[in-house]
Amino acid sequence: MEHSLRLASIEKPQGLYLKLSYQYFKKMLGKVITPAKVIYARVPRMMKIASLFYKIQQEATLPEELKILCHMLVSDINQCSFCLDIAQAYAMKQGKGMQKLGALHAFDTDPLFTPAERACLQYVKEVTLHKSVPDEVFKTLQQYFNDEQIIYITFLCASEGYYNTMNLALGIGSDGLCSLQ
Repeated sequence: MEHSLRLASIEKPQGLYLKLSYQYFKKMLGKVITPAKVIYARVPRMMKIASLFYKIQQEATLPEELKILCHMLVSDINQCSFCLDIAQAYAMKQGKGMQKLGALHAFDTDPLFTPAERACLQYVKEVTLHKSVPDEVFKTLQQYFNDEQIIYITFLCASEGYYNTMNLALGIGSDGLCSLQ
């Protein structure tokens, strides 16, 4: 999917908070990401939402590899190239699941995926596509994950959907973060 920014990037932010944020992104990711220059530079309070989402995701009592797979699947379904790129770059940095990322389209049949991962990813797929799930999908998910984990999985879908919507609507595409890793 081709992207064309709908709002110009703000390369030189105003205010100390934004300047420090730009430095943080550059240090952590190798560059200032486009959402920072398009979204957060205009509405800095939204960076606090992103920070809160990140903290909640970190608290999720799920394996890191599974969190990455959830992000990747939602972003792939929604065709958000920025989010696919940043999730893959994060996976590369963490050394997590690169083989599984390549097989994500076949999660339901590929032997690389455990039954728990399959159950989770089927749930994620249903939530992303339909915003609800059939009872049998939910029952299978419950075989592998407790109530708290199911809430976190659902949050991962919702928060990734939020990022996908923001990026797609504003024409934000891949930042080439994988090539920086």
